[in-house]
This record gives sequence, structure tokens and C-alpha cells, in this order.
Amino acid sequence: MVRKQVRLTDEQARMVETQAAMQHISVAELIRRTIDMSLAMRATPDATELRKRALAAIGCGHSGLGDVSERHDDYLIDTYAQ
Repeated sequence: MVRKQVRLTDEQARMVETQAAMQHISVAELIRRTIDMSLAMRATPDATELRKRALAAIGCGHSGLGDVSERHDDYLIDTYAQ
């Protein structure tokens, strides 16, 4: 591991210490986990992941209309006109 030094506000330090105590982990471990989560949320998904997400979205919405694939432009115009 690499040692890094950071400066926290008094409020940040209190919040980090409280959260670490609640989770029964060290402050350093809480900070590592928080960094990992933050970086994972910002990571750009690869083509396989994007395809997986796109396929998962198929059929997740239901408009109740039977002709959306044919009249999508009309419905879009109507929506923006409102």
C-alpha cells in the first residue's frame, strides 16, 4: 500500500470517524472503500457492459400504445409540443 496524507475539515473528520465506528472498521479502511466506490461509479463501461445494459432495458417500459414503433416521431412531436 501507498501512504497518502489528506487534510479534512473538522466536520469531515467527525463524520468519517463516526461512520467508521458504526461499521466497525478503521478510518483508513472507510476512506479506501469510499474511494473505491467513487471510482467505480465514474468508470467508463466497456462495450460488453454497455451491450448488457442495453439488452436489459428492452421491454422495461410499456406505453400501452400498440403502434409506437411505427409512429414514434408523431408521439415525440406531441410530447415536445406540450
